[in-house]
Amino acid sequence: MAPPLSPSPARAVGPAARAVPARAGVGLKAPHYRTILQTRPDIGFFEVHAENYMGAGGPPHRYLTEIRSRYPLSLHGVGLSIGADGPLDRTHLRRLAALNERYEPGLVSEHLAWSSHGGIFFNDLLPLPYTQRTLQRVCAHIAQVHDALGRQILLENPSTYLAFEESTYEETDFIAEVARRSGCGVLLDVNNVYVACTNQGWDPLRYLQRFPLAQVRQIHLAGHAPDQDGRGAPLLIDTHDRPVSALVWDLYAHVIATLGAVPTLIEWDQHLPEWPTLQAEARRAETVLAASPCQEAPRHAAVG
Repeated sequence: MAPPLSPSPARAVGPAARAVPARAGVGLKAPHYRTILQTRPDIGFFEVHAENYMGAGGPPHRYLTEIRSRYPLSLHGVGLSIGADGPLDRTHLRRLAALNERYEPGLVSEHLAWSSHGGIFFNDLLPLPYTQRTLQRVCAHIAQVHDALGRQILLENPSTYLAFEESTYEETDFIAEVARRSGCGVLLDVNNVYVACTNQGWDPLRYLQRFPLAQVRQIHLAGHAPDQDGRGAPLLIDTHDRPVSALVWDLYAHVIATLGAVPTLIEWDQHLPEWPTLQAEARRAETVLAASPCQEAPRHAAVG
């Protein structure tokens, strides 16, 4: 019999879980650890990929503990495979629960995708058919995650390159129904919206009109690379390796004007720039947030 999913007793040094403010944050990367600790930049929060901190100790935990003591933290998983056609990996879920207990992040999120099958892990976040069967499976997996962590998680909309003929839900309707049935929150990745809509010929404004904005607790912004498919049609690749594009900034401003201020993360995972470039992207997001009609009473993300 598998042992129960119990969190580790180890905790980070610093304040207990703090709500992530409705400000701009930045993905925390090892090359910037020392700069952040030395300069104490005015950043709303930092976010880490959970899988990078699932070891027991070492320099990553030492630096994260120091940074966590000074800034709110969000935890973003990329390997839980919530959409997998099979059971969740209990060891992975146990490690995620331990990390949640150790650092008490203000937000925890994962992807509407799958990345493992039959014990094999893939280096991609793969799409799902939006069917009743998939809906039931995703909601059951989210319930397991909620039970293991003792808190709400956020589910991120995917960047996609194709659609399944068997789908019976539009993507926005599927996400809304998952949130309604499971009680999860939603992480709106605006870059993913633009990438998916471009690749599949959807209207991004209509997509956002149908999106469950009332359930959004966090926003992601990132860069993408232009390409072409085999027929020469435009294709966008979700690369996270460059500045946010002008059209994604426009969509983000539209969302904030509609929704109000929401914690917003700048994702930059490859070809990392120097810290000032990342901070400049965060400041641009702060400018959009400051223009929000709800700025006088900003929305803070729920802790649990």
